[in-house]
Amino acid sequence: MQPESEVFEITDFTTASEWERFISKVEEVLNDWKLIGNSLGKPLEKGIFTSGTWEEKSDEISFADFKFSVTHHYLVQESTDKEGKDEVLEDVIPQSMQDLLCMNNDFPPRAHCLVRWYGLREFVVIAPAANNDAVLSESKCNLLLSSVSIALGNTGCQVPLFVQIHHKWRRMYVGECQGPGVRTDFEMVHLRKVPNQYTHLSGLLDIFKSKIGCPLTPLPPVNIAIRFTYVLQDWQQYFWPQQPPDIDALVGGEVGGLEFGKLPFGACEDPISELHLATTWPHLTEGIIVDNDVYSDLDPMQAPHWSVRVRKADNPQCLLGDFVTEFFKICRRKESTDEILGRSTFEEEGREIADITHALSKLTEPAPVPIHKLSVSNMVHTAKKKIRKHRGVEESPLNNDVLNTILLFLFPDAASEKPLDGTSSTDNSNPPLESEEYNLYNQFKSAPSDSLTYKLALCLCMINFYHGGLKGVAHLWQEFVLEMRFRWENNFLIPGLASGPPDLRCCLLHQKLQMLNCCIERKKARDEGRKTSPSDNVTNTYSGDAGKSGDQLGPDNLREADKDKGEVGKSWDSWSDSEEEFFECLSDTEELKGNGQESGKKGGPKEMASLKPEGRLHQHGKLTLLHNGEPLYIPVTQEPAPMTEDLLEEQSEVLAKLGTSAEGAHLRARMQSACLLSDMESFKAANPGCFLEDFVRWYSPRDYIEEEVVDEKGNMVLKGELSARMKIPSNMWVEAWETAKPIPARRQRRLFDDTREAEKVLHYLAVQKPADLARHLLPCVIHAAVLKVKEEESLENISSVKKIIKQIISHSSKVLHFPNPEDKKLEEIIHQITNVEAIIARARSLKAKFGTEKCEQEEEKEDLERFVSCLLEQPEVLVVGAGRGHAGRIIHKLFVNAQRAATMTPAEEELKRMGPPEEKRQNLAADFPPAAGRELILRTAVPRPAPYSRALPQRMYSVLTKEDFRLAGAFSSDTSFF
Repeated sequence: MQPESEVFEITDFTTASEWERFISKVEEVLNDWKLIGNSLGKPLEKGIFTSGTWEEKSDEISFADFKFSVTHHYLVQESTDKEGKDEVLEDVIPQSMQDLLCMNNDFPPRAHCLVRWYGLREFVVIAPAANNDAVLSESKCNLLLSSVSIALGNTGCQVPLFVQIHHKWRRMYVGECQGPGVRTDFEMVHLRKVPNQYTHLSGLLDIFKSKIGCPLTPLPPVNIAIRFTYVLQDWQQYFWPQQPPDIDALVGGEVGGLEFGKLPFGACEDPISELHLATTWPHLTEGIIVDNDVYSDLDPMQAPHWSVRVRKADNPQCLLGDFVTEFFKICRRKESTDEILGRSTFEEEGREIADITHALSKLTEPAPVPIHKLSVSNMVHTAKKKIRKHRGVEESPLNNDVLNTILLFLFPDAASEKPLDGTSSTDNSNPPLESEEYNLYNQFKSAPSDSLTYKLALCLCMINFYHGGLKGVAHLWQEFVLEMRFRWENNFLIPGLASGPPDLRCCLLHQKLQMLNCCIERKKARDEGRKTSPSDNVTNTYSGDAGKSGDQLGPDNLREADKDKGEVGKSWDSWSDSEEEFFECLSDTEELKGNGQESGKKGGPKEMASLKPEGRLHQHGKLTLLHNGEPLYIPVTQEPAPMTEDLLEEQSEVLAKLGTSAEGAHLRARMQSACLLSDMESFKAANPGCFLEDFVRWYSPRDYIEEEVVDEKGNMVLKGELSARMKIPSNMWVEAWETAKPIPARRQRRLFDDTREAEKVLHYLAVQKPADLARHLLPCVIHAAVLKVKEEESLENISSVKKIIKQIISHSSKVLHFPNPEDKKLEEIIHQITNVEAIIARARSLKAKFGTEKCEQEEEKEDLERFVSCLLEQPEVLVVGAGRGHAGRIIHKLFVNAQRAATMTPAEEELKRMGPPEEKRQNLAADFPPAAGRELILRTAVPRPAPYSRALPQRMYSVLTKEDFRLAGAFSSDTSFF
């Protein structure tokens, strides 16, 4: 240790100090960014600061342990051609100095503050890296400035370099720019209170001239650009067209309850809070205009340029956005329906009886689905009384009128004496069925916009927002489940659902309701079948409904014909009973009779041919059986069991778990071939004496290959055989054919047990918590919101909104296709929808304020509409014709009205203050309020510091607002000749 400490004490005066290290780091960064030497760009075009692209790159350096960030801001420009570069004169002044005098980009609407103050296209800023750090003491400021000066001198960099001093919010910068023999200093003054003599042009000119201190006696004229900004705030009161929806009217239902199923739209407050009018005099010279503390020539009405910008209200409250957001909040609730309603959901009257049945049911039979018998008996009990006269629960969250209006909206068939046969009620207001808008449900995995599920989603949304929140949602859901139970018990089809098996493109809840409808259809057909044919053997009572069933490969037009008849039964079950055991017993008795079925395997089709044909649907064209020439009949078959996606998933999991062992494969084949076996049995019953080839010709014609061959007699004949896959030894089809017995569909064990499936669905519905429900239905609500936004946009025709809607649709279709989308992604979608709503509301607000509808002349109307759409999309819009143009006159009128409203004094005070009439006229005559902001730019080129120096650009910018006064000066001097 000893020698080391001795070495440590030696002072080496050659090592660099912290300050020198800092300077070399600045130089290193400037070198890395290739900011060395002279690079001249093209002269700046008009408006390029706003329309061009600004980029920045950053790096971090430190002075001792104080960290600074260095940022290079620059306007992206095409590089100028190289040949021009060689001819660059030695003493051309740097680009940024020339930019100080350029008048094409004064007062850019959106730009970095240094760009606005100095008109620069490129600069580097050194600022404290941490937000709360600041360089406050004068000595530190000077140290930094001298570092910058040395770094610029050493590197030959001609880009201005600024240092940020004081607290960040003050935006105080000092800086320097160096060129060959020239230097510009950037200085700044920032005050809260404005000295009186500097509130007008003549005072500012005095400062500017004294600062330049030009030794020439007749001073070159100073160029002046002036901009006054006027703010219009209280314009909401006249022109905000949106009325909040009238909640009382909803309850009365005469509006169709804000027409249930229609979404609200628009902002509740004016989405545009202020209008800023900037009046600009871009080219004035000193002496042309008078503006001092006594008199001013600067009348906004006379300004040659007017431009307008609007200030949007921060997050205006939007009805549609709130509507969807509130519904989304339910997804995060944990309570079950019972907890919310504060009583057992279905517990009402008949409680004692219920408890007894509950007790007995436990003793007698296990329920196939874990659904309380208590609720079943009670639901039926209340539901029977309720379909037309709803329960009047005293403390129920939903008012009875509202509830009845909603239930009638959801179930229009309940109003008529006899419920309709669930033909889906279509509403004229919906988009045409094939349109892109109607088919959005495929992309969003929601439900068609004329379906019950979609209407239910909108009603729950509405109740959540206007009538009772979460409790109301729970109450309506409970009523809905009761209605479903009632319809199942009484064979009433559910309206507003497409017939047929569940549509897997829709949300799971929609699939479940379709499943319930399938069950009701089958049960209904069975019950009707039992009424029409008590005898078990009648084969010809085929009641048109049983048609569509098995003819998977039969003529398609038959299927269509059945659809057109509008029959709802379409079920093989017409003859069967609802108890499963019944089938099994029957098939046993068949076996007991003998009936040659067992010998079917051994003795072949000869014995089978003696059977009586049963369960025939109709002949299959001209086809005949291969072995006995009888016509081939299409049998009445069972329809395959409809499945919802969760059942399909369950089934595929079970199949996957069976593994690859031989036994597993066999079981899997048996599970998958249940439907095939049933169809084979029906076929055998309808076509006694048939072979597997006959079945294949009907069921899978591609597997029966026919070829023309020449027989012994030399005639061309058709010879047919099974395809290769059918000939694989012990394949599934052959096995199934051997085990199949000739049993008509009506006596087979059911492939689809509608009673059990219906109970499963009803149980599933009964246990849904409001949160689950909201998650199921959110895609429908988003779907509805997108349709609403599209509809509203089409009235306004805003091109930017069309683009955003397309993005929302593609974004939503990605997010909603996953089973459990993340909350964050859903929030994003809702936020995008609200955003679009706000834009449309802004467009409407502006159209109302500028009265685009009231224009008589078509040309003026078009101009105004163009002006309004520019206001929405651009930061600042030029008013054509300034104060004398059409838009200008309207803006002037708006200001005049606002001024009148502001200076409106009661009549008595007016009388008291009877001053001289001129004074009174002056008080009333001001069309515009005092300017909220006054900006001036003074420019000139003069020799400094001596009369024989080069004439160099000098510039001073001043801005004056209510609590802020800033002077930003750039003063150039000649460093060669002074």
